[in-house]
Amino acid sequence: MTEMVFGHVAAARSSEPILTRWWRTVDRWTVGAVLGLIVIGLVVGMAASAPLAERLGLPPFYFVIRQAAFALLGVGLMVGISMQDVRTVRRLAVVGFVGALLTCLALPVIGTDFGKGAVRWVSLGVLTVQPSEFLKPAFVGCAAWVMASTFDRRGPPGKFLSFLLACSCAAMLALQPDFGQAALLLATWGVMYFVAGASVPLMVGIAGGVAAVGAFAYENSQHFARRIDGFLAAEVDPRTQIGYATNAIQEGGFFGVGVGEGSVKNILPDAHTDFIIAVAAEEYGLVLCVLVIGLFLFIPIRALYRLTEERDPFARLAGAGMAGLVGLQAFVNLGVAIRLLPAKGMTLPFVSYGGSSLLAAGIGMGLLLAMTRKRPQRDVLEALEHSA
Repeated sequence: MTEMVFGHVAAARSSEPILTRWWRTVDRWTVGAVLGLIVIGLVVGMAASAPLAERLGLPPFYFVIRQAAFALLGVGLMVGISMQDVRTVRRLAVVGFVGALLTCLALPVIGTDFGKGAVRWVSLGVLTVQPSEFLKPAFVGCAAWVMASTFDRRGPPGKFLSFLLACSCAAMLALQPDFGQAALLLATWGVMYFVAGASVPLMVGIAGGVAAVGAFAYENSQHFARRIDGFLAAEVDPRTQIGYATNAIQEGGFFGVGVGEGSVKNILPDAHTDFIIAVAAEEYGLVLCVLVIGLFLFIPIRALYRLTEERDPFARLAGAGMAGLVGLQAFVNLGVAIRLLPAKGMTLPFVSYGGSSLLAAGIGMGLLLAMTRKRPQRDVLEALEHSA
């Protein structure tokens, strides 16, 4: 009976145009949430990036136009990857991970720090690429593949191997130094490990190990210690980026001071990137901030809900990992702006300016949408219910 129903469903669907089939099976609510975040980023970016463009002698909307171009490319990557089946996405993730990892390893030779003290970028003349941004979604796919092998009858110890992979990548990022991205990668792996069936005592032990590594970094890295000391200080220095951002958020109130009337964008060098939420809060108020937070809560919750119906271990782990990555990165960016977390340069996905950030976010969201699409197994269940 199942084979008859499945054959009927497959035959009915096989003649569909690819775009029609994609639109029918993709999570349109998540697509809408992503597009909403991109629009918000462009609107806020018009105000946040104009002062910087003026200081550099560029047209007022120079950065907004570039952001729109990168956003179009990111959406194209998102749609293209989300159209692929699980096996193709897995292969793309593994290949992408190898490429991103090799590029990150080559950064001491081919990279530059742009005077920021951390070698994280590769300059290509008109473009600058940050390989670690592309490493994150590729790591999720690769780690999910390794971890899913545990569920095979004679598979390797995938959970342990994925742990070694996560620690190796985190150590490489910490040496740049980029402790924030390293911690984000480990936290994302923790989400996947929990979904794979990790015990609570083991998770507590891993968290203790991470805390011990953090204590070691505090004692041996002035850069890391300075960030932590600034976070633990009783008062915020009003002349720091955190001080300016905190004041801007307070000034915004519920409805903001008015479009284009904010002042923090004239002071903060990273107003259009790491601290774009401060510009949004000052000019548009709490209303827009709540909308942004709501969208970032909606995307992972919606993804996890759809993944409850997924039977493929790789799809379930990769989808959960990508949902965790998006939610955790947004939490870090917003938490830094309100001094809930230590200062860390991390973009707000789809909202902050940055070509690498937008393209990598598009790739990651394409992976997430591919994992949460409706598949024939669900069509079979629905057909069986209707035929009963």
